[in-house]
Amino acid sequence: MMPLGGPSDDHREVVSPIPAVRSARVEDVPALAGIYNEAVLTTVATFDTEPRSLEAQRQWLEHHDARHPVLVAELQGEVVGWASLTAWSDRRAYDGTAEVSVYVRSDHRGRGIGRRLLTSLVATADGLGLHVLLARIADGNAVSVHLHRALGFRSVGVMREVGFKFERWIDVHLLERMAP
Repeated sequence: MMPLGGPSDDHREVVSPIPAVRSARVEDVPALAGIYNEAVLTTVATFDTEPRSLEAQRQWLEHHDARHPVLVAELQGEVVGWASLTAWSDRRAYDGTAEVSVYVRSDHRGRGIGRRLLTSLVATADGLGLHVLLARIADGNAVSVHLHRALGFRSVGVMREVGFKFERWIDVHLLERMAP
């Protein structure tokens, strides 16, 4: 007999494990490519239209440095998302500006993993002394716009019909976050 107000099998709360966020390593390349290529083939989160090879993904990772890191979200030993800071331009005057990217495997979306990655990425950028973070978000991704705004990004404007994917023209929202 269970005491009144005690736990019941009928009302168990399912708690999702919290992913660990860490720096990406070369052994993460297959997971990074898998997550990115899923987005290439099924979303407008990226305007790439062809999947990346493992070699291209490895080179992409190697191109990132201490000032422009790649972070991964690892859940029970499996990489389920990643985020990166990328130089906005190769012109020296833009050295204090970086673009953010966040990708989460489709079967793990809606669980706070993107928020955890972006929060870690913003904290990393602040620690690195970056002055401005920029995000380009394709029209139709209200969840991403909301997430970025919740973390201090503000809308700069909308670039109309700058991308063509899946047989349609796509607007891109430009958001910025100034360092505190």
